[in-house]
Amino acid sequence: MAATIGQPAPDFTLVDQQNNKVSLSDLKGQKSLIVFIPFPFTGNCEAELCSIRDDYTPFEASGAQILVVSCDPAPSQKTWAEQQGWTFPVLSDFWPHGEVAKAYGAFNDALGCANRVTVVIDASGKIVDRFDTPDLKTARTGERYAEAMAKL
Repeated sequence: MAATIGQPAPDFTLVDQQNNKVSLSDLKGQKSLIVFIPFPFTGNCEAELCSIRDDYTPFEASGAQILVVSCDPAPSQKTWAEQQGWTFPVLSDFWPHGEVAKAYGAFNDALGCANRVTVVIDASGKIVDRFDTPDLKTARTGERYAEAMAKL
């Protein structure tokens, strides 16, 4: 079942690219965007995250913490994040495989990866928006992020 707008966001603890534990519950009182991506080192995923990196001002202005999640192992996330200069957490949902993506209704069983899903969480921990792309090849747009952040 997908995490639903108006409901509390499912809590999780994952490791980031620096092997630090990141828990959603630790961010209570902060706004968050969980950005699920299918695969690191791929064109659309990289382009999306580079767009966020290159125009981070709207996210900062809204006070939102970006949390990127994929079902790949942390060492891959670390290499990818270092190559691209990302300073936001890139979290590994590797084991149990895709557990967080499943809790958010973002797991693609056929491919064993996360679908391209974004979940927007307000400071109280409630989901205020969620948007999915129609397929793995379709990137999210800056306009859709702006629309989502306006709900924070």
